[in-house]
Amino acid sequence: MCGRYAASRRPEDLTGLFQIEKWEPTETLAPDWNVAPTKEVYAVLERPLKDADDRRPVRQLRKLRWGLVPSFAKNPEGAARLINARAETVHEKPSFRRPFLARRCILPADGYYEWVTGTEERELEVKGGKKRPRKQPYFVTPAEGSVFAMAGLYEFWRDRTLPDDHPQSWWVTCSVITTEAETGPLGVAPAEGPRSLSDIHPRMPLMLTEDRWDAWLDPARTDPDEVRELLTPPPTGLMRAYPVGTAVSNVRNNGPELLEELDAPEVGTLF
Repeated sequence: MCGRYAASRRPEDLTGLFQIEKWEPTETLAPDWNVAPTKEVYAVLERPLKDADDRRPVRQLRKLRWGLVPSFAKNPEGAARLINARAETVHEKPSFRRPFLARRCILPADGYYEWVTGTEERELEVKGGKKRPRKQPYFVTPAEGSVFAMAGLYEFWRDRTLPDDHPQSWWVTCSVITTEAETGPLGVAPAEGPRSLSDIHPRMPLMLTEDRWDAWLDPARTDPDEVRELLTPPPTGLMRAYPVGTAVSNVRNNGPELLEELDAPEVGTLF
């Protein structure tokens, strides 16, 4: 799954990297090293500009809210439950199948966090010594330092309780597509700990390599089978994972220190 990630790149860097044609400086977001569900995040997408005579798709950097609200939802209360869409079923689920064909996006990240329960902590849990065991967080990021381009979907939802001209009458929300975690060896593994991403968690965000960006963002690509082919996971060995401090487990904590690599896990792990 993807329940927390880091996104610290400046919009100026993202516009060049993704060849953005349209970006509004008023949508600037501060660097965020602890992105949690329902927060606003950057998304790269292609669609015609509003009120423009030219209806060609334009690549844009937009500010969306993480946690997809389906267009048919009566209210946005379930957004936090739809932060992820499974690659295996995204084409058939009512909440995702329409945006899967028409509203795909890329969610740029530095990497994502995942938590592992330590051996001693799990033993305490089994014995009833602790109801909520501590978990060791790991940060997963491209080994060569490139952007982690997560495959995503976005959707529009109209708040009928507000007038048409209200600035919050329309919500634009998104979801991260996840896939089975890689079982092959990490590109860079920690000195002690997991040897593969599947050792950390059975799921991971689907990372799109640069050669798939254009096809994924192309709104003219609407054949379900063609789009599903783009969900093939990237080659193994592109990622590294390392332990970080447990401060990231509190969503109120935010700063580059959350990404600092530990010499050893703070919580004993299962490896």
